[in-house]
Amino acid sequence: MAVHILLLLLAVSVATADEDAFIGANIGTELSDMPHPTQVVALLKAQQIRHVRLYDADRGMLVALANTGIKVAVSVPNEQLLGIGQSNSTAANWVSRNIVAHYPATNITTICVGSEVLTTLPNAAPVLVNALKFIHSALVASNLDHQIKVSTPLSSSLILDSFPPSQAFFNRSWNPVLVPMLNFLQSTGSSLMLNIYPYYDYMQSNGVIPLDYALFKPLPPNKEAVDSNTLVHYSNVFDAMVDAAYFAMAFLNFTNIPVMVTESGWPSKGDSNEPDATLENANTYNSNLIRHVLNQTGTPKHPGIGVSTYIYELYNEDNKPGPLSEKNWGLFDANGDPVYILHLTGSGSVLANDTTNQTYCTARDGADPKMLQAALDWACGPGKVDCSGLLQGQPCYEPDNVIAHATYAFDTYYHQMRKDPAACNFNGVAVITTSDPSHGSCIFPGSLGKNGTMANITAPSLNSTISDSSAYKIYGSSSLRSILTVIRLLVWGVVFL
Repeated sequence: MAVHILLLLLAVSVATADEDAFIGANIGTELSDMPHPTQVVALLKAQQIRHVRLYDADRGMLVALANTGIKVAVSVPNEQLLGIGQSNSTAANWVSRNIVAHYPATNITTICVGSEVLTTLPNAAPVLVNALKFIHSALVASNLDHQIKVSTPLSSSLILDSFPPSQAFFNRSWNPVLVPMLNFLQSTGSSLMLNIYPYYDYMQSNGVIPLDYALFKPLPPNKEAVDSNTLVHYSNVFDAMVDAAYFAMAFLNFTNIPVMVTESGWPSKGDSNEPDATLENANTYNSNLIRHVLNQTGTPKHPGIGVSTYIYELYNEDNKPGPLSEKNWGLFDANGDPVYILHLTGSGSVLANDTTNQTYCTARDGADPKMLQAALDWACGPGKVDCSGLLQGQPCYEPDNVIAHATYAFDTYYHQMRKDPAACNFNGVAVITTSDPSHGSCIFPGSLGKNGTMANITAPSLNSTISDSSAYKIYGSSSLRSILTVIRLLVWGVVFL
């Protein structure tokens, strides 16, 4: 069956909020085979992911994201925080190098200063607010302070006594940092950024938190959690934590700062002592979370006001240290294939822009070049694919290698066969993908083309070279090459028919 994905991460308007509520994706890079930035962007476009958060300000990613319209949150890594928090000029140089140099071509909307600094790098806490202010001052100097907001993601563990939400408060030992930080956020119109992980809340609750409550599964009223002070019912951990943040800010007399969730997700695989880190639970949580945000459900304290959220995360990160679950929070593997198929049916307008029909058939990474050549020969012969676009001087001639040419032929055949999954096999050297392989003026069948969102995407993996390229070109006039081609066609006609 074709690999489809219903990950339609589209922004929706929230009339009562200053900005649209959205679903975005975090892009971690601790992969042994991290895709090239252009491949990452191709995946984002194919999946209609319009908001991303980077854990740094990588130049390659910022260049690849240019002119895409994708809204980007960049980050000051924790290891750079001390220097920026102690020097206005260091902060100004950082903004000049990582923001001004790329904006507005790259649509940078947010700067995350550090990540969970108070709980993971407490020695930098004294300079955190200064770092926020210095970065903001540099934006003011560049006239970018209205376009780009500055905040810092916090761990939800800073909120103590989080249920019932109405009596939640921040760890008071951090008030000397939190109060001036909240003052800054309020004065600049920025959001409180919070990382919320119901998976960990559930795992650490020793059975107190039901699994269904953590997963957003529908609960009967008598199974919902009730705030004894407000008598408000809570049907999931996520909403309870967001409202706990609102109440914790109100406890410090801040009542008009919105909450943005910078990380939330569920692992799809875990060690033997992590039995609830499963594909089914990850699918359930993320599908329900996406629907919850895009439907503008809001929380019991702020109904109808969606909470912008970044899913953790885009890719599985196999180089992450720690338990197996740490490596398996991703929606996709390094090849851009979905780890699981999100269940978004019935989520309203989100399906109006379904990208599941935008699938392509490409050469499988690592496939044997000789196998690819034989399959290419079959597609351009018995497969009746019009391969004239691969001739020298034609739009799809370059890159002139068997991987690129085979991908063109495979995808054309796949679409000729009405995208029948069986039509994208070619003896195991082809794979279905949601990433558009079109590049430059070479527009593949099924691509949205130059007027669509996926035009002019170059997939670097197509630039592989074979030492003797003449061995697989089937378009020359050599009689020997023609004879070899006929032999190949006869052999592979048996294999594929």
